[in-house]
Amino acid sequence: MEPTAARGSLAGLLGIWGVTRAALLLCVLKVVVFPGPDVTSDVSVIYRGWYDVLVTGTFPQDDVTWQYPPAAALAVLSPAVLPFLEYATAFFVLALVSDAAALALLLRGARGTGRSRRGAWLWVAAVPLLGPTVYARYDVMVTAVAVAALLAAGRHPRLAGALMAFGALLKVWPALLLLAVRGRVTWVSAAVTGVAVAGLFAVLMPGAFAFLGFQRDRGTEVESLGSLVFHVARHHGWDGEVLLNYGSVEFLGPYVSWVSTGALFLTGAALAWLVLRRLLATRFAPHTAADAAFTAVLLFTVTSRVISPQYMVWLVGTAAVCLCFRESRMGRPAALVLAACPVTMLEFPVWFGHVVASDALGITLLTIRNGLLVAASLLAARALWRATVPARREIPSAAGPSWAERTTVPS
Repeated sequence: MEPTAARGSLAGLLGIWGVTRAALLLCVLKVVVFPGPDVTSDVSVIYRGWYDVLVTGTFPQDDVTWQYPPAAALAVLSPAVLPFLEYATAFFVLALVSDAAALALLLRGARGTGRSRRGAWLWVAAVPLLGPTVYARYDVMVTAVAVAALLAAGRHPRLAGALMAFGALLKVWPALLLLAVRGRVTWVSAAVTGVAVAGLFAVLMPGAFAFLGFQRDRGTEVESLGSLVFHVARHHGWDGEVLLNYGSVEFLGPYVSWVSTGALFLTGAALAWLVLRRLLATRFAPHTAADAAFTAVLLFTVTSRVISPQYMVWLVGTAAVCLCFRESRMGRPAALVLAACPVTMLEFPVWFGHVVASDALGITLLTIRNGLLVAASLLAARALWRATVPARREIPSAAGPSWAERTTVPS
């Protein structure tokens, strides 16, 4: 691309980012009224309530809705760095800053041979398609850390490991990134960082790990893949109910525990597949870690008992890192995730009442959104396997050269 065209493209990208993010900020500040339930109440009520507890030097040990690892306290306390703003406003501003940081990282990751700005464009386009929920949850902050970790994995493995561990202590899921990387250095760095940070919280703040016991009795959240069973069953005499439970709207009643157990089984199967793929993989390229991380997050999201709208931010962020590499195999799965973003915004918050009511519109939206994510997961898993695991015909016989001698592993 010519320098002038490149500058024009960058200016256009930044201009679109500025306009769309201004619109998101106007929505969460309620200058513009967005349809559906108020998504900002989690910040102004729940996060603010946790903030009032955390500033006393302890975790919300008696609040079952606190289901986050200890470093999440930093996200909830972060508005304190802007004391001249009201809590919710400060949080929204910091979410915007995190959004900008993720974009800056993706633009930096686009530099060099074999790199592309497709990832930055995906981030710019997908985030506003999810609506104001993105700025009303702290997931965008966690995703920025995960993006930094994945982009550092190639040249700075110690930094990558430390960021992955810190991200996991913010919201668990960045631990999946470790399944995607090679090298003992990254794992050792993650272990040291994780133990150090977790130990510091355990010593300084009582109740740092109380969250571990707060999810035992969860049901199946109404937006998850498994929930479709009960959305349909409600029309055929199932006598369960929809309730706010453990901080989310869930199905409770007969057979819910079966579906929840099935979801846990599928998550375990996904983990087993990811480990097997990693053990059998012999081909590695600069984009492999990002592709594997995106696939891991996709599989765990789809099989989860809960698929909250903010989980889509994780998928968009990891997919964007993949698209920073021209040779990435994740183009089609990333496109499906992008297509799932506006459907997600429609099912929450715009028409969430239809989802809770299990009517035709609500079921249709969930079927489309979850179907897109299932398709993306299967395509990503197949592409990752084919790109990294040798076919049987490539495995030499006992009389032939060794596998290692016949396998080329790019540096």
